[in-house]
Amino acid sequence: MDVHCPLCHFEKIQPYYQNKGVSYLSCGQCDLVFIPKAYHLSDSEEKLRYDAHHNNPDDRRYQAFLSQVFDPVMAHIGASANGLDFGSGPGPTLSLMFEKQGHQVDLFDKFYANNPTIFSNQYDFITATEVFEHLSDPKFELNRLFSTLKKGGVLAIMTQMITKEVDFSTWYYKNDPTHICFFSKQTMRYLAQQWGVKVKFFANNVVLFVS
Repeated sequence: MDVHCPLCHFEKIQPYYQNKGVSYLSCGQCDLVFIPKAYHLSDSEEKLRYDAHHNNPDDRRYQAFLSQVFDPVMAHIGASANGLDFGSGPGPTLSLMFEKQGHQVDLFDKFYANNPTIFSNQYDFITATEVFEHLSDPKFELNRLFSTLKKGGVLAIMTQMITKEVDFSTWYYKNDPTHICFFSKQTMRYLAQQWGVKVKFFANNVVLFVS
């Protein structure tokens, strides 16, 4: 199979898991588990699934969920910081939480806030909640994001990571057909090494890269 890793472009790829005709592969260099492009949904199919999401900014349970990212970022930024919410979705909420604390937040989303001019800006903080698992070209997207981060800034990622405790065959997170990349802590450490930054983990689903 002529496939390379979409994150590090390593060519030594191993079979990881097969389910209902979908092949999952594993990278021997960065530890990313991914689905080859042949199994990806089309953009229109992908958007249909996101249109069905009903994330209400006034939902306190949703705010509590996002606080897993919000709280660590708030601990790292100063007053009146400038941020970017990458993959903000159809119902931006995290940005409102930061704005209530006096910060300014730009939005970017492939389907709902597609404004590529923001990548010429520089940010004190960047958040991406439940986004990384959807990226078909994570190397490009992550390097583009990191290039907009100011020195001393923080990039915060929320995604469910593969751990030794995860039984992939029964893992709910893989069952969403828009989830095509699965990261581990080893993968996150690989990124930190490539960027020359520090990495901090919060449970098994939140990572902060501190430049």
